[in-house]
Amino acid sequence: MSQKEMSAGDRMAAMRTALSFQRTRMAADRTLMSVQRTSLSLIGFGFTIFSFFRSLADKKLLDDAIPTAAPARFGLTLVGLGVILLALGIASHFNYMKQLRRQRDEMMVTELLPPEPGLPVSLALIAAFTLLIFGLFVILTVMARVGPFGA
Repeated sequence: MSQKEMSAGDRMAAMRTALSFQRTRMAADRTLMSVQRTSLSLIGFGFTIFSFFRSLADKKLLDDAIPTAAPARFGLTLVGLGVILLALGIASHFNYMKQLRRQRDEMMVTELLPPEPGLPVSLALIAAFTLLIFGLFVILTVMARVGPFGA
C-alpha cells in the first residue's frame, strides 16, 4: 500500500512513528553528550592534578613523604579513565544507532514508516571522536614528556 492509499489515521500513525525515531535519536545523542561531559571532567581534572603537582615538584615544594611520581600517575590514571569511558560511550552509541537504523529500515519495508532519508551523523558523535583524539594526545605527550602537555 502506498502513502496515497493510506487512510488519514494510518498516515498520522506513520508520522508519529517517524517522529518517535527522531526523538529516540536525539535521546541517544544526549546520552553520548553526558558521557562526554564526564570524560572531559576526568581528562581535565587528571591533567590539572598532573600539572599542579609537577609544578610543585619543579619548585621543590613537595614534601618528601609524597613520592614525586604518585601525583603524576594518579593524574594520568584519571585521564586514561576518561578516555576509556569515552571510547566505551562512543562504541555504545554507535551500536545503538546501528540497531535503530536497522529497525527503521525494517519498518520502512513493511510500510509502517514513510520513506525518509537516513538518520544523519550526529554532531555529538563528531565531538566525542574529537575529544577522544585529544585525550589520547594528552596521554601520549604526558607519557613521552614532549609537546605542550608533557614538557
